Amino acid sequence: MYREIFVPVDNSQHSDWAVDRAIEMCRKTGGRITGNHVYAARLHDVRFRQLETGLPAQFQTPAEIKKQRKIHDKLIEKGLQLIADSFLDQLGKRCESAGVPLTRQLLEGINYEEIVNEVNRGAGRLPGLIGFDPNRAAGYDGGDKVRGDVKLGENGRLVAEEEDAAARLVGSSGRQYDLMAIGAHGLGRQPFSQLGGVVARVLRDIEKDVLIVRDQQPLQGGRFMICVDGSSYSYKAMKSALELAQEFGGSLYVCSAFDVEYHHVVFHNIKDVLSYQASKVFKFEEQEELHNNIIDKGLLKLCQANLKRAEVMAQQYPDVPIKTQILIGKPFQVIMQWVEEIKPSLLVIGRHGAHRVENTELGSQAENLLRLSPCSVLLTGVVGVRPEDIPWIEEDGQAGLPWAPEAEVRILRVPPFAQGIARRAVEEYVLEKVGNAGPPPTVTNKWLDEAIQKLLPTHMQLIMGIGSAEEIALAEVKATEQMKATKVQGSDADPVPAVPMIETKCPVTGNVSVRERVTTDPIVWTQEAWQRLQLVPLIARPLARNTVERFARNHDIWRVTTPVMDDNKQAMIESDEFDIDTMMVMFTELRAKQIRAEAEGKDAMSPEMRAFIEQAKAQGITRCPIRDIEAKMDKCPVDMKTVTPEEAKRAVEKLLQ
Repeated sequence: MYREIFVPVDNSQHSDWAVDRAIEMCRKTGGRITGNHVYAARLHDVRFRQLETGLPAQFQTPAEIKKQRKIHDKLIEKGLQLIADSFLDQLGKRCESAGVPLTRQLLEGINYEEIVNEVNRGAGRLPGLIGFDPNRAAGYDGGDKVRGDVKLGENGRLVAEEEDAAARLVGSSGRQYDLMAIGAHGLGRQPFSQLGGVVARVLRDIEKDVLIVRDQQPLQGGRFMICVDGSSYSYKAMKSALELAQEFGGSLYVCSAFDVEYHHVVFHNIKDVLSYQASKVFKFEEQEELHNNIIDKGLLKLCQANLKRAEVMAQQYPDVPIKTQILIGKPFQVIMQWVEEIKPSLLVIGRHGAHRVENTELGSQAENLLRLSPCSVLLTGVVGVRPEDIPWIEEDGQAGLPWAPEAEVRILRVPPFAQGIARRAVEEYVLEKVGNAGPPPTVTNKWLDEAIQKLLPTHMQLIMGIGSAEEIALAEVKATEQMKATKVQGSDADPVPAVPMIETKCPVTGNVSVRERVTTDPIVWTQEAWQRLQLVPLIARPLARNTVERFARNHDIWRVTTPVMDDNKQAMIESDEFDIDTMMVMFTELRAKQIRAEAEGKDAMSPEMRAFIEQAKAQGITRCPIRDIEAKMDKCPVDMKTVTPEEAKRAVEKLLQ
């Protein structure tokens, strides 16, 4: 629990509420409050110098200006110290009434900078107190060194004193704080403010725990809400929430959230961007089903495990009533909805989550909750966070199935963020087929192939990197070869010529000449458009290029730029229809494969035929809906062995209507 609490005060209502919560905690723990106010004498010094040109003429001489600066500096600083002392007087009366020890503290400088330095390291700049009574100064940090008061001369005017700059500061406190309690707003609160300016700044840099107070609700007998996501940060927050709930006789509400809608939004959004052209290969509908059946279920299991760990921690606090809840949706959104339902007196969250990026100051979900929460929030810091403090649960001790080396190599190709879910999905598939009787089965290449075919669309296997090495290599080599024909030239910023020209090279003499472009000339891609195209996965890149170039030709566009791609995005998607001429490129080989399969006594869709179709998909042939032919092959109105290409063309058109 918290015994050394830092409380910045400014005599605002939220500041008073923060004092109430700090006193409430200290009365339970026997702790001490450091009441703080920061003033910026340097700011007034700068402003005075800016106004010097407006002084009367008798004050404009260099000697007089120097004298006035000295008088002004000390006089203004003394005034600021008296105001701050008045703020701390109010705090002192309340602490004395509650029997809580108080140390007064003034800091000089930029408010949020000094607060951060003081809370993190006890390194705030303590000013020398001007003209304070020694007994009063004794209650302040650095109060043993008091500066002389402002002096009056015989003529009744202020005296300009020579004062050593070093004497104006008396060091730092060196104190180690457990918690900072601060009001969510200050004196300058505006109607649409979510957080005060000072609070918003200090939150990003303070490493210790921070209590942001929004209302007058006491902690005693209150409802405490905590959010866990499996990270060590969240379980540090869980420990703090349990300690507070036990100390103040409160109940604890624990939630863990995961977002299933995100995947649906992503899949629908992909259809509206250029990479949608890869849908002929990626089979977005099947991938969406994959997410529903595997990834979302995996996330649900993670949330269940998160809450189970929280329940394990709660066993050490038997007097704390606990309720757990899985929330489905964008974390901060569904947490806010649960806050509205439960109406807790305190929301406890970790500064970061499981997806923390190195060098970030504050997690995105935490920041949203800090700004939007209607109740007070305890933000636990990064000090003392250890991965080994994550509670152990029984599932952690369950070993997975053994994997054969060759299967292990293939599953390791899955991206790290999805590897655990993919591995578990394969193991569950194997157990479903084999059962739990007898020794645990080994996941071999055979089992992995079966699971992949069951769980993943064919080209998703290639994209995820868990198809065979030969399949992946073949698909990428063919895609690379196809992309070599792309003509890349110039930049988006280049002016568009009135008459487009093209350089041609004589195949015999090698001479280069320039002529006017014709419709059969290759489409030109600018460097920026080409870089945009590189964002499409290599296997699908020819599909995207072909669709864009076909659209360009149909609309008399000879140069593809990023504005062309952006302005015509939807039109490109809608124009990406089946082109029977592309199908005819495959016709001869397809018919030969089918004849060969039937001659060997195999069905029309033999493994060899299916392998050929998959190979065609990997080649990047975009406008041939292979999956539709697969589904309708048995209904084909003609015998592919005997018809002419023209007859087959008409037949396939009818087939796909």
